Amino acid sequence: MSFLNLNFMYIKPIAPELIITCIALILMLLDLIVRRKEVIALVGIIGTTLALYLTFKVYGLAGPQTVFNGMFVLDGYSSFFKFIFYINAILTICISLKYMEIEKAAYGEYYALLLFATAGMMIIASALDLIVLYLGIELMSLSTYILVGIIRHDTKSNEAAIKYFLLGGFSSAFLLYGASLIYGLTGTTNIGAIAAFISEKGFAGNQMLLLSMALFTVAFGFKIAAAPFHMWAPDAYEGAPTSITAFMSVGPKAAGFAALGRVFMVAFSSIKVEWSTVLIPLAVLSMCIGNIVAISQTNIKRMLAYSSIAHAGYALLGVIAGTNSGLSSMMNYMFIYAFMNIGAFAVVIMLRREGFKGEDLSDYEGLAKNHPLAAALMLVFMFSLTGIPPTAGFIAKFYVFMEVIKTGHVLLAVIAVLFSVASAFFYLRVVMYMYMKEPRGEVILTTSAPICIALAVTALIVIVFGIFPSSLLDFVSLAISG
Repeated sequence: MSFLNLNFMYIKPIAPELIITCIALILMLLDLIVRRKEVIALVGIIGTTLALYLTFKVYGLAGPQTVFNGMFVLDGYSSFFKFIFYINAILTICISLKYMEIEKAAYGEYYALLLFATAGMMIIASALDLIVLYLGIELMSLSTYILVGIIRHDTKSNEAAIKYFLLGGFSSAFLLYGASLIYGLTGTTNIGAIAAFISEKGFAGNQMLLLSMALFTVAFGFKIAAAPFHMWAPDAYEGAPTSITAFMSVGPKAAGFAALGRVFMVAFSSIKVEWSTVLIPLAVLSMCIGNIVAISQTNIKRMLAYSSIAHAGYALLGVIAGTNSGLSSMMNYMFIYAFMNIGAFAVVIMLRREGFKGEDLSDYEGLAKNHPLAAALMLVFMFSLTGIPPTAGFIAKFYVFMEVIKTGHVLLAVIAVLFSVASAFFYLRVVMYMYMKEPRGEVILTTSAPICIALAVTALIVIVFGIFPSSLLDFVSLAISG
């Protein structure tokens, strides 16, 4: 009996990951039996919702729980990011159903791969060991590579997957090399033990430690699509199915930030000055390249790809602050970014129909006259991405800017504000096309109940947390303290 209780104690913290993995395997089997892909999607949503419930049920009852000799933890930090991953998976499934039918790529394995990628993200968020972190990254990455190229008859999708895969392989090599150097220096791959060893031995200026930190910066920079490690993002975002573009713009980016926060704020806490010095030019370069290059884009998916690079720069400000409140502002940013970005891509998906992609800016001309509700939703998401009050995007930017100011990086905050103002040009250009141009012809929207639900949820969150942000801020504070 005690043996069973011991096993249950070990299984409880990883129950959400087990649920997601088992549901993904069940979806693969269902694909052989069930013809209607809606059934597979529904099972995926139910399984993800169950994992969400278990995450907060287990954590809420027992507090932070560490298992497998300190290699895996379920705490407030990981639970918060897992909530983002669950929402990302559920909303992606909702916006995928009709879209994948139109693309003639309604494959059952599509939904299984979404859940496998989500399981990888969850492992990343809970990893307290560099080996576990690597396994989570590879599970997430391999699943996402396949999803990017899942439209087998589309050469652009296949090309995007190959580019993403090749550059992803390089980033994994950097991560492994950094981990091997850390292991050689400290004799452990446990994140907490690494921090204790470095602090005890006084290795703050050690060249091997600084090199490993640089290698981790490259690896995580690729995952969050921060410049100059962003080269894959525009082509991958444009070539991937739009639903997967939405998925990978939120999930892998949030997972990268979860890993970055855990490794840098814990393992490398004693060399905070060194890594913040490295991250500052990364943040500035990301904001610069993302916002400036986005101005010249006429394809809305490429524009949002460069936009995501800029947003990686904004979110990095919270990490650069190097405090718990700075980390909270980054977490708050990723939560809000998830909803406004998926909402924007959902509107793009609604314009897709047989023979019409709806990805060019000119396709949005006069949308407000033909479909005022769709235009209003897009306006809300564009305003939020710009950071215009009273949307949640303003709250996200305000708190990361305030945190870098509190830690003395006033010039960095000024640069961020200036680039945020510059971003208004390409975001509000979409609004101008919708409201100030005459429609070229009748625009037919492809709608379904799931995509309408996804749009309603994302728009509601963006507006409500923009006006009443206190509950979200309390949730983030509770997560970081746990």
